[in-house]
Amino acid sequence: MKNKENNFAFIDSQNLNLSIRAEGWILDFRRFRKYLEDKYGIVKAFLFIGYVPQYQSLYTQLQKDGYVLIFKPVLVLSGGKVKGNTDAELVLHAMIEWDNYEKALIVTGDGDFFCLVDYLRKISC
Repeated sequence: MKNKENNFAFIDSQNLNLSIRAEGWILDFRRFRKYLEDKYGIVKAFLFIGYVPQYQSLYTQLQKDGYVLIFKPVLVLSGGKVKGNTDAELVLHAMIEWDNYEKALIVTGDGDFFCLVDYLRKISC
């Protein structure tokens, strides 16, 4: 993927965040965006994220850092836990954008997107 001019990243923000934090780290999203550009030639980075109104300043900063935010309204479960699963949105946008990128980089912390990766490999041949 290196040195391509038209690669897109599709980022599952919740799984990425949970995976990074499980290792005891905090992700610097600005530096991560630059890394994606430099290492993988990412020209557009979609960040799939649950929308919580009180985090508007975070969303504004992420956009300034170069991410295209795709929101999903969150559900507030019993006990106040917030759930905003964006898997379907990520798959849908990867397919909607299919004609617009050379390669896709799927960033997640689990195997939920195996079928998407498998399909993209098949249609890329």
